[in-house]
Amino acid sequence: MPLFPWSLLVGVLVFILPAVHADEENSLMIVGWQDVWIFRLFLNVVGYATIIIPGYLLFSYFKRVNYLETGRGLCYPVIKTCVFGNESKAGLLDDASATPRNESESSSTARQAFKLIFCAAGLQVSYLTWGVLQERVMTRSYGAEGSGERFKDSQFLVFMNRILALTVGGLCCVLFKQPRHAGPMYKYSFASLSNILSSWCQYEALKYISFPTQVLAKASKVIPVMLMGKIVSHKSYEYWEYFTAMLISVGVSMFLLSSSTSKHLSTVTTFSGIIILAGYIVFDSFTSNWQDNLFKYKMSSVQMMFGVNLFSCLFTVGSLLEQGAFFDSLAFMTRHSEFAFHAVLLSICSACGQLFIFYTIGQFGAAVFTIIMTLRQAFAILLSCFLYGHAITLVGAFGVAVVFVALFLRVYARSRMKKSGKRPPQTLVQKV
Repeated sequence: MPLFPWSLLVGVLVFILPAVHADEENSLMIVGWQDVWIFRLFLNVVGYATIIIPGYLLFSYFKRVNYLETGRGLCYPVIKTCVFGNESKAGLLDDASATPRNESESSSTARQAFKLIFCAAGLQVSYLTWGVLQERVMTRSYGAEGSGERFKDSQFLVFMNRILALTVGGLCCVLFKQPRHAGPMYKYSFASLSNILSSWCQYEALKYISFPTQVLAKASKVIPVMLMGKIVSHKSYEYWEYFTAMLISVGVSMFLLSSSTSKHLSTVTTFSGIIILAGYIVFDSFTSNWQDNLFKYKMSSVQMMFGVNLFSCLFTVGSLLEQGAFFDSLAFMTRHSEFAFHAVLLSICSACGQLFIFYTIGQFGAAVFTIIMTLRQAFAILLSCFLYGHAITLVGAFGVAVVFVALFLRVYARSRMKKSGKRPPQTLVQKV
């Protein structure tokens, strides 16, 4: 591996760490170096490396010895599936989404309306509850008032989400007919790594920024998704996509510049939150584009869900055990039953929300799904402001409105392209 990327990473760490830690010393949430976000991120990445490097060496060995031709024994099917796959036998069988879509076209209007209400309610309840719990877990204390303690390990929450999503995805693969799996399993690891890093950034950022700011940052990820699309998939985009991306960036900038910071947060802490949010957007953009490329193997959405979460569980539980954080987090759960309930419910909402995403797109298409989720983002901001007392200025509210107008313009432009016979850009779906 070339030295340049690693030297660049070390240089960035050396530049950022002193500035971030200088502010962390004054933060109420930080008690030592072990709680500095960039240090925790470094430990997480080291934990992932202890799994990735041996895996890469094994992968290289099996490729070098041409194991596909020379291998035999009980482990042969597993190694073949993980390293080589069944690419020659790839074929789209019965896509899980195809049957419901045909069924829906012939069903009654009342039944379709009921399905739409069911999908919209399921998505709203799942993700609004998920957002409220996410903010509660990461920004509030557990225990007696005045002597409570906060849960700090974002990686354990990522593991909780992934282990339940893995279980749900596995059950769906067993209970419902799926296409024959063709791609090599190791390719899921790329999306898995970027996905757990983006999820970690998503949780960690709430220690430094407000939930409404995070929601708007997620809405603005269409910009890096387009950049990643050009880099990873060599895609081209329409003029309206660049225009709406610019509108989103203007709206987000208005909101961020007008928001008044809380008294206990300083400029550097806010800067830390922006860095973490930028990390979330970059990692999530890569995940979406990599998953888009993986669908060339004709896999179903639940197969993708199972494969990505399988590697996510492997990476996170390995890193947690190496740091000793796994049993510390379990001890926190035993001390605070309320946290245990919140963590489990958080994971259930995440997994159920993912299934509602697949079902909604299968029944009504990506445009309807995008409208529902855009409304969900607006409701999430309002709900967070109501429950947790976030203040938004008039200019900030106008910025939020600009963002959502741009998002609805994107939906409208996609539908016009579809009606005119042009193929609209694919809507990438990513789990939370």
